[in-house]
Amino acid sequence: MTEALRAMALAWDPEWAVATSHEHRDTVVQGFAHAGTFVGWVMYFSRLRGTVPPLPAPVRMDPVEDKGTLVILTPERFTTSNPEHVALAARVQELLNRAGLLRPLQPWPAD
Repeated sequence: MTEALRAMALAWDPEWAVATSHEHRDTVVQGFAHAGTFVGWVMYFSRLRGTVPPLPAPVRMDPVEDKGTLVILTPERFTTSNPEHVALAARVQELLNRAGLLRPLQPWPAD
C-alpha cells in the first residue's frame, strides 16, 4: 500500500492522499473529518500543506523526494477491530490536526 501511495504522489503531486479501509473511513468521517482530511493507514501530505510533526511509535514517516511525506500508522495491516490501531489513529489525528495538516483541501496556488 505504501508503494502505491508513493507512486500516486510522484505521478500526480496531490495535496493529500490516503489509503485505508471503508470501515475506518466511515467511522472517522462521522465524527470529525472534512472532505479529504482524515487519518488512515497510509497517508501522504504535500510539503505545501506543512511539516508533519513528530508522531508516536510505531508510526513511520518517509520522505517522497522533495514533494512531501508518507505517514504509515502501523507496519501491519490497519484494522478497526484492533483497539490499539484505533487509539493510535485517534492520537495521530489529534497531532496532525493540531499541526494544521487536516484542514480542508484548498485549490493549488497558481504557478
